[in-house]
Amino acid sequence: MKRTYIAIIKTGLILMLPMLLLSACSSYADASRGRVYWLNYKAESDGTLQKVADLYEKETGVKVKVMTAASGTYDKMLNSEMDKAHPPTIIVLKNRENVDKWADCCVDLTDTPLASELESDVYNVFDKDKRLVAVGYCYECFGIIANPSLIEKAGYSVDEIKNFESLKTVAEDIHARAGELGFDAFTSCDMDDSSSWRFTAHMANLEYFYEERDAGGWSEAPASIKGTYMDNYKNLYDLCINNSCVSPQTLATGGHDAENEFMSEKAAFFVNGSWEYEALSKKVPGAVMLPYYCGVEGEEKAGLNCGTENNWAVNSRAKEQDVRATLDFMYWCVTDETASKMLVDTFGVMPYRKAPDSDNTFLTAAEAYEDSGAYVMDWAMSYQPNADQYRAGLVSALDLYNSDQSDANWENVCTAFVQGWEYNYREVNAK
Repeated sequence: MKRTYIAIIKTGLILMLPMLLLSACSSYADASRGRVYWLNYKAESDGTLQKVADLYEKETGVKVKVMTAASGTYDKMLNSEMDKAHPPTIIVLKNRENVDKWADCCVDLTDTPLASELESDVYNVFDKDKRLVAVGYCYECFGIIANPSLIEKAGYSVDEIKNFESLKTVAEDIHARAGELGFDAFTSCDMDDSSSWRFTAHMANLEYFYEERDAGGWSEAPASIKGTYMDNYKNLYDLCINNSCVSPQTLATGGHDAENEFMSEKAAFFVNGSWEYEALSKKVPGAVMLPYYCGVEGEEKAGLNCGTENNWAVNSRAKEQDVRATLDFMYWCVTDETASKMLVDTFGVMPYRKAPDSDNTFLTAAEAYEDSGAYVMDWAMSYQPNADQYRAGLVSALDLYNSDQSDANWENVCTAFVQGWEYNYREVNAK
């Protein structure tokens, strides 16, 4: 697979998965050799990370702890864990807000063996003093995952979908004939913590991306946004919730399982990302990923949303022996044949020289779009100010709209997007 890595820093939410349980006496035994504590928030990789940690311990005797934060709690947990006697030695900087807050606590990685293994320095994360405070350890893409087999059963081809008009034609016809076909157009679009990020972060990105493009790019979070592309966001959002296998009125409380709906062929379209590849490839091996078509002029040349929120940083507050142990562990992760294969299988792509190629076809599709001349939709959502609070406001507004799709309720959504951005920007920058 040709390596093309695009954009920077996404924002997403995660679920708690089982953690590696280590007793205090075993976790910190032989402290002179150092210890590693990775505070992770990439839920779908938790199981693999535990295996990697166990493998390293068996090979070196160095204790490695991996803890995955519960959905929407990573920043809160990081704040708490950093004040403990044994703080995380590996932290994840998800967005620019994280960088600004934690840069002073990060080791400069500039001349480390880990940094020397990077294939490109384009995606390195620097602080205001130009120190290399974090390096990406995987890259991802998101869009609209489609089941070509179901689309063909409805009398269409996935290749016919080239813009919003063609997507709308297919989706609305499938929904109208759902009883006859035995499946619907879109999976559920729940607004609970396990799902809302798909719409308040990922789908919201289409509005931010096009505004960012109009402005010639953002190098930092703007103090305000215009909401120029809210109609386009509405186009795609309405299509999803009104042509779904569940009623819009049921989305606030959650409880649906969009992934299972797609894998069990209850719906032809699933709004999600490349991290779903491992699970979906077993049940829907022919699944493809389409761009966020939303009615923007020229969107026939749109590609996928590509970037990362997964940026490794090393905690300089940790003990010296723990910092050394952590840097050794991270270098091993990207150079050891077995470990890097395990990590690539769960991450999709790792931008390091010795990392194996990925078989993730969603990431292959991202490259194919770019190679064909399509523009990449970078993760402008990484600039969301005070992200958790901002998104909570979006969820509240969308809940009202889902229950009653009136013009007034849509205006509330626009207010949450635009005025909510400005308010949260002031909140963050006043501190």
